[in-house]
Amino acid sequence: MVSAAEQLASNLNFSAFAKAEDLKRRLWFTLGALIVFRLGTFIPLPGINPAAFAETFKSQAGGILGMFNMFSGGALQRLAIFSLNIMPYISASIIMQLMSSISPKLEALKKEGEAGRKQINQYTRYLTVVLAALQAYGIAVGLEGSRNAAGAVVLDPGIFFRATTVITLVGGTVFLMWLGEQITQRGVGNGTSLIIFAGIVAGLPGALVQLFELSRTGSISPGILVFFLALALAVVAAIVFFERAQRRLLVQYPKRQVGNKMFQGEASHLPLKLNSSGVIPPIFASSLLLLPITVAQFTAGQGPEWLNEAVAALGSGQPLHMLVYALLILFFAFFYTAVVINPKETADNLRKYGGFLPGIRPGEKTAEYIDYVLTRITVVGALYLAAVCVLPEILTSYAGIPLYFGGTSLLIAVSVTMDTVAQVQSHLIAQQYEGLIKKAKLRGARR
Repeated sequence: MVSAAEQLASNLNFSAFAKAEDLKRRLWFTLGALIVFRLGTFIPLPGINPAAFAETFKSQAGGILGMFNMFSGGALQRLAIFSLNIMPYISASIIMQLMSSISPKLEALKKEGEAGRKQINQYTRYLTVVLAALQAYGIAVGLEGSRNAAGAVVLDPGIFFRATTVITLVGGTVFLMWLGEQITQRGVGNGTSLIIFAGIVAGLPGALVQLFELSRTGSISPGILVFFLALALAVVAAIVFFERAQRRLLVQYPKRQVGNKMFQGEASHLPLKLNSSGVIPPIFASSLLLLPITVAQFTAGQGPEWLNEAVAALGSGQPLHMLVYALLILFFAFFYTAVVINPKETADNLRKYGGFLPGIRPGEKTAEYIDYVLTRITVVGALYLAAVCVLPEILTSYAGIPLYFGGTSLLIAVSVTMDTVAQVQSHLIAQQYEGLIKKAKLRGARR
């Protein structure tokens, strides 16, 4: 099968791109929005001692905070206004999707179409504000209790500092949530995914420099350096292959008569992707792992003993962290696939339009067969996600390679790139079709 990049290359010519005014506007808007996001990661919170916080972060950067900092594009390391990034919104989306499967009211809203989807999105926004406020308050309290050799992290602790921290961090998250929606509507690609993608990609040049510096100083051998670069390329190739892989179910349509004309039966395919959930499971899993212990990291060992032990056990590179991470990825792969694809609705739609799977009775039997096939391929897709995300993380943890070369970051970067390229291609094809339609109308008018 020809990849989206190859299709784009075959369809792309500079004259067609120059005429695609709408696409150019969308690309410029997306670029401008991502630049705004990057600028926000350099605006620090007020009332912070930068030297003291840098010392605190340095002592814990190898743990879960390092991964959170990677997703935020370095905003957490600088304690910027976008330190929470878009993660509270993702956590709220997880909760709302779980509730949609449990609550009859939300399930009914989901079936109402566009109006119901807008209402659920509004509930998700409200929940995002609540989660961001809780996280921001926990961070403010944790920062007030953090002290090291460079002094206290907070210059003037108190209720005013807590209020300004909560307002600033919640405002930053809400702004990013709005910015992501604007990118989705007026730009190219999924806004939320592109914001996370921009944060990861922004750190890749520095991670490459750090990697070669480790090799130059002898911290890692040249053989390990070559091995990890080859491993990164292999992971990228595996991601592209598995993300494009799909199982096609043959769908047959019978002969039908419309008026006096008899139309022959047609055959088409029902494509079921090997990984129908995309990058959602790793993002959801990372978000849930980050949510309970991000604030606890700032206590610097002053919290309850059980909490300190839990934080240490769930730190990046620890066996429990890897196990929980893999299990969460497996769970969300199945869960999100079930949310995206409903075998019963698919079977009903096929029967409504007269389609059927050869050898399978329409209706309930078709739904059972689709569910059977979907479950089998999702097992492979979930295992692929877990392997791609966890195995490189294990190797990077033991070899001291930067987190940016982990499977999660590469999966997000490659998948978002493929989706964005596919959208650019669709805009170019639409532009070409519009040009052909205009030419056809002009020729018809001349006649």
